[in-house]
Order: sequence, then structure tokens, then C-alpha cells
Amino acid sequence: MGKQSQRSVGEESAGEVVMGLRESFASGKTRSYEWRAAQLKGIIRMIDEKEENIMEALEADLSKPKLESFVHEISLAKSSCGLALKELKRWMKPEKVSSMLTAFPSSAEIVPEPLGVVLVISAWNYPFLLSIDPVIGAIAAGNAVVLKPSEIAPSISALFSTILPDYVDSSCIRVVEGSIPETTALLAQKFDKIIYTGNAKVGRIVMSAAAKHLTPVVLELGGKCPVVVDSNVDLKVTSKRIVVGKWGSNNGQACLAPDYIITTKSFAPKLVDALKVSIENFYGENPLQSEDISRVVNSNHFARLSSLLDDEKVSGKIIHGGQKDEKLLKIAPTLLLDVPDDSLLMQEEIFGPLLPIITVDKLEDCFDVINSKPKPLAAYLFSRNKKFEERFVKTVSAGGILINDTTMHFANPNLPFGGVGESGVGSYHGKFSFDSFSHKKAVLHRSFGGEVSARYPPYTPRKQKLLRALLTGDIIGLILALFGWPRS
Repeated sequence: MGKQSQRSVGEESAGEVVMGLRESFASGKTRSYEWRAAQLKGIIRMIDEKEENIMEALEADLSKPKLESFVHEISLAKSSCGLALKELKRWMKPEKVSSMLTAFPSSAEIVPEPLGVVLVISAWNYPFLLSIDPVIGAIAAGNAVVLKPSEIAPSISALFSTILPDYVDSSCIRVVEGSIPETTALLAQKFDKIIYTGNAKVGRIVMSAAAKHLTPVVLELGGKCPVVVDSNVDLKVTSKRIVVGKWGSNNGQACLAPDYIITTKSFAPKLVDALKVSIENFYGENPLQSEDISRVVNSNHFARLSSLLDDEKVSGKIIHGGQKDEKLLKIAPTLLLDVPDDSLLMQEEIFGPLLPIITVDKLEDCFDVINSKPKPLAAYLFSRNKKFEERFVKTVSAGGILINDTTMHFANPNLPFGGVGESGVGSYHGKFSFDSFSHKKAVLHRSFGGEVSARYPPYTPRKQKLLRALLTGDIIGLILALFGWPRS
């Protein structure tokens, strides 16, 4: 694939990296179906051949269980690449659209074209999937790409830098490792699109840097994802799906993980008991020793989560869990009941193994709670009440909504993945990734026939009548104007 050495931005300036990619893109090589397909096949081959290396890197960065690594990262990445490869010819075809009478005879189409050079800034919580999935979309659309993996997942970052050049054309696809200085240097360059996955604070920095070059962005920023639980549910299934969505999603360190639960005061005791049972069934009596749960990513995030638990407004609200092991960087699955809304736990995205439960007098009160906060990346409802389900979908503004489960919509490539408001800008996945990294170019084809003299000066009264009738679709007026007949 034309391997090149992957030097850091400290050795090779960000400007030189981008300039080299621009030269490669300008050569036209990324535009062909053959080049795009070759890169996608290379990525699939990389995933197959380096699966064990990927799992080892994920274990080193997050102590992520192998099954979770395969299900949530490796398999989804391979599926995404396979879908792009399967559908690529269809996605690349121009879309025929109807033309206008005013341009008769003519034909019209929408031609997808690559944007140019794309920057992908990835996140640490799903460091393999959230790096390679946007790259797959950018390649499928025919772009040159800079991938900046997260320095907080250093093993995956180093792995990408080491192995990706063996499988793709590194004159068009580059990996840049580093932290804030390297990211800042990249953001100072002009890109044709930037996709960033992370938090809203950094999202604002990315958007501000992009604005200087009028560069469009996709921002996937997370947020406090609510789970609303009705009293008419299958309680055993509901509790299992909430627990695996929270703690089976990287121990809560996921943008789609349930952030808090809303249920009625009368139903809360039953729900709490069911959640406790599921937690113990999944992770045992001592979850800090469980090999089926990821650790907190680093000491800084451990300290942040510990401070949320130690808050005097919160410490007395723990009803299950709360155990911590700083050496292992683990916090047990923790349930909290009726945490004050002005606590940091309810004001910030938790991004960890803590799950507050908020009780309301009647389930309809959930809308006031949810709508009082920034729009979330996802909102979950467990209910058998179809009318309430319809109201939930209409009333709650979120990046995505899932009924009677958590996080599973992420795996459907036919659904766009992205936020709204503070939870994000734009979307990707499947065809939406191809569209996100493409420009939809309008093309109108005309022959030299079909001239209408009324189009050209001098604009006589007859020409004005003819054009007015033509542009407004007034067929009778058009006939009258053509023959010079007065309207009776």
C-alpha cells in the first residue's frame, strides 16, 4: 500500500502533513472506486490479521474484557467497513432528479464528490472503533485523511501508527500521535471537514478553530442520557438491559451509556431491587474483582468520579455499591436515589459507573426533568404504553431514541448516529458517513436546442407575460402569451 514512515508532528510540521495529503488528493488518486475499495479491503484485512493485537491494546488502555472489545469495537468496525465496500458503487452513482420546464430540454443529477482532506479526532473510550469508523466513511467518500487518535488510549494510538500504514495508502491516509500541542497544530491547518468525538468543552475549541477556515464539522459530544422506566414493563428484562447498557458499555464511560433513571416514587423500590439483582448476577458480590468490567481510564478520571461521590449532597444517597479501589482504578457499579438536581452528579455528564435514580409523582413529570437539561445524545424509554411511547418520541429532543433497550441503536448502520444541540452537530454511520464526507454537487445538462427568446432582452410586455406564465406554471397564460391573445 505504499507504506511511509509515520513521523510525529514534532518532526514533521502539521502543515507539511496536510500539504502532502493535499498533493495526493489533487492527483485524483482517491477519487476512483478502485482506490477506495482497495483501502477498505486493507482495513478489513488489518482487523482480521491484527484482532489479537487490537484486543491486547484495548486491555492495556482500559482493561476492557475481550468479549466487549470484540462486540463493541472490532465487530462493529469490520461490519462498517464491509457495508461500505458492499454499497460503495451504489453510493458513488449520481442521483437522477427531475428537471424544470423552464430548462427544457435538460436533465439533472446530484453528483457526490469528495470534500478533500479530512481530520478525524478520536476519543479514548472506544478508541479503536471511534478512530477507524469515521476514517472508513471518509475513505469511502474519496477523501485523504489525517487520523489523530486519543493520547489517553496510548496503546491503541501507537498501534494505529504502527500497523495502519501496512494496510492503506499512507500517501493519502496519515496517523498523527500526540496530545494537546499536536492537536492544536493540526487544528491550525485548513481541512475540508473535521470530525471530533469527545466532550462539549473541547468541541467548542474544535468548532472555533474550524470557523477560522469555514471548515464544516461533525461533533459527537455525548450528554446526560436519560432512562425513563414505566411500571408496566418486564422488570427482569428491563433491569438487565439497563445494567448492561450502563456498566457493560465500558463501565459507564460511553457517550450513550444511561446517565440517570427517572421512574415513579411508587415503582422505584421494585426497580432498585431488580437492578441490584442484575448487577450481582453480572459482576458478582465483589465487582471490583470482576474481569467482566472495565476500569476507569486513568487516575484523573478516577479522582473526578470520586469527587462526585464524595459530594456532601450525594454521599448519603448511595443505595448500592460505592466501593472504590484507587490502585485498580475501579469503582463498583453504584446506584443513588433522589440525588439533588443541583449536585454536580446531576449537572455534569457522569461518564462512569455511577447511576442516579430520580423519582417523580407521575411518569409524565419526566418530560420536565429531561427538557430542563441540554439535549442528550440518546434517550431511553421502557414502557408497554404505546401512547406514552408516541408522546415520548414527539416530546423529547435527543440525538436518538430507543424504546425498551439501551445503546443498541448505535449498531444499526441504517440509522444516523449523532447529537442535537449540545450533544453534537451532524451525524455519521453507514450511508450517512459517506454523505457526511461528500459534497452533493448539483449538475444540470442542457443541449443547444430549446431556446426561449423571452429569456433575453429587450424585455417586451409580451416577453414579460410569457416568462411570468412560464415561471408560475400558468399554462393558460402561457398559451395566451405564445399566441399573443389577450386574457378575457
